Amino acid sequence: MAEFKTNAMRILEKEGIAYKHYEYPHGKDAVDGLTVAKLMGQDPETVFKTLVTHGGSGYYVFVVPVAQELDLKKAAKAVGEKSVEMISVKDILKVTGYIRGGCSPVGMKKQYKTVIHRSAENIDKMTVSAGKIGYQIELAPCDLISLIDANTADITK
Repeated sequence: MAEFKTNAMRILEKEGIAYKHYEYPHGKDAVDGLTVAKLMGQDPETVFKTLVTHGGSGYYVFVVPVAQELDLKKAAKAVGEKSVEMISVKDILKVTGYIRGGCSPVGMKKQYKTVIHRSAENIDKMTVSAGKIGYQIELAPCDLISLIDANTADITK
């Protein structure tokens, strides 16, 4: 049987970016990022969640370690907005093409301005959603930053 591949994995392969994929046991519902890190036996500081916000000029994506919380003031400053707020769960699919718990910074419907927490600059590998609940991809932070044209900043509380 062919190995399952998500759209994010296909994009990484097309771009020649090395990655490792992980699967973790799951039900139909999203589980929190700390649980995902634990299920995969990974350090929560290297496992990142993808959060989508809306500001005056549109949508913004923030990628932060799963154990940390996005600081909306710092996030807004990082993208040059007065303020940003989390989009509602019901809008995630419409805006990103992904569902809650399976939102990857790679392969969204549109490439939104993305900021990754600066801690990614200090690690060799980071893990993000592969675009489907139960699937994660691990890659070099510099490859992710380059692929999605992201910036890094201190965006957590």
